[in-house]
Amino acid sequence: MRFLAIILLVLASALPARAEIDVQTVTSPGGIKAWLVEEHSIPFIALEIRFKGGTSLDLTGKRGATYMMSGLLEEGAGDLDAAAYLKAREELAASFSFDAHGDAVSVSAQFLTENRAQAEELLRKALQQPRFDQAALDRVRAQVVSIIAGNQKDPNQIASDTFDKLAYGDHPYGTPSTGDVDSVNRLNREDMITAYRNALARDRVYVAAVGDISAEQLGVMLDNLLGALPETGAPMPERAKLLLTGGLTVVDLPTPQSVAVFGHAGIRRTDPDFFTAYVMNQVLGANGFTSRLANEVREKRGLTYGVYTYLASYDLADLYLGSVASANDRIAEAIAVIRDEWRKMAEDGITAEELEAAKRYLTGAYPLRFDGNARIAGILANMQLDDLPASYLKTRNDKVNAVTLEDVRRVAKRLMRPEDLRVVVVGQPVGLVSSDKVESE
Repeated sequence: MRFLAIILLVLASALPARAEIDVQTVTSPGGIKAWLVEEHSIPFIALEIRFKGGTSLDLTGKRGATYMMSGLLEEGAGDLDAAAYLKAREELAASFSFDAHGDAVSVSAQFLTENRAQAEELLRKALQQPRFDQAALDRVRAQVVSIIAGNQKDPNQIASDTFDKLAYGDHPYGTPSTGDVDSVNRLNREDMITAYRNALARDRVYVAAVGDISAEQLGVMLDNLLGALPETGAPMPERAKLLLTGGLTVVDLPTPQSVAVFGHAGIRRTDPDFFTAYVMNQVLGANGFTSRLANEVREKRGLTYGVYTYLASYDLADLYLGSVASANDRIAEAIAVIRDEWRKMAEDGITAEELEAAKRYLTGAYPLRFDGNARIAGILANMQLDDLPASYLKTRNDKVNAVTLEDVRRVAKRLMRPEDLRVVVVGQPVGLVSSDKVESE
């Protein structure tokens, strides 16, 4: 039976993409709202819960508290210690995961219809009655310290962390969500309780459910899972002040290949020009081998296996970012090509052929994202975090198709700032020297 349950979970997570998704807005008897897509063909339910704020809510001197707290939610709850909780979840063939990043604490759950009541109760205990036992706290602390140690040797992570520090300074975005070894080692059980109360509250919760459950059943579940949480959590942080200036930062790391992160100020998700910028980025450097950067840096010159750019629109800041890796003796050329393409986009925009190709790809690939209950639930939860209406599912491709060549030219001049491009290189790049000094941690 357990083997069959696991097979059903896998199948339900890999259903074919759906042509039409009917989203209902559900309000529980206690007033908690959620989005629901009913799908009764397979006895399976996917539930996604987001608590807005995330690791940005860490108190001064307590960096890493929210991240570590999220890792402890399943390490014992209610009358079950960590081992008993894990055994109970496995016996139900249920899947729970808890995570935290700069903008949200995320909870994902998948379970079979026949086990819904037991899985719901187990999840309720994790959300409402986490134990934060000392043994579990010490174990998770050791795991986090190990993650931090690994990140300190990873050139990609070092580049991202250095860029974030330059961009955001003392704002929570400016330091890793994990905290550092010193801050994590200072955290205690009281810090976990405080982080829990600050982050998991009803005034910042967003929920999406997809699967074999009715609106009435979901309403009862919402009150059971979330109704006893605090009504309000900690105040949300202020928007980050962007401190970036143009220039080059080199971080020495003995490695045969250098990694670079580059970028400058971006565009808000709510900006009327966002979709134009999104289409423009598809042409410039979105993932794949058809972008300008992939063609110029990878195909024509063989400087890298991969280069990409993306619009990073966070709750409290917006950046236009990219990354590339190349041999130490070739990274300087790769960066020069990227800077040149940045300038060309700012000055000339894109061609009609590039615009049509980008539209075809973006509109054709969009339905393929909805390839399973869990994926759909995750998309719906994140749409709510971004304050998008359910109708976005139907209007999104229309917004892409509405972008014109003149729109792209106008937005390229507005958004692309070659002189403001900050590049952080980690490695031992030949011919590259920092344009300014980086403060050591």
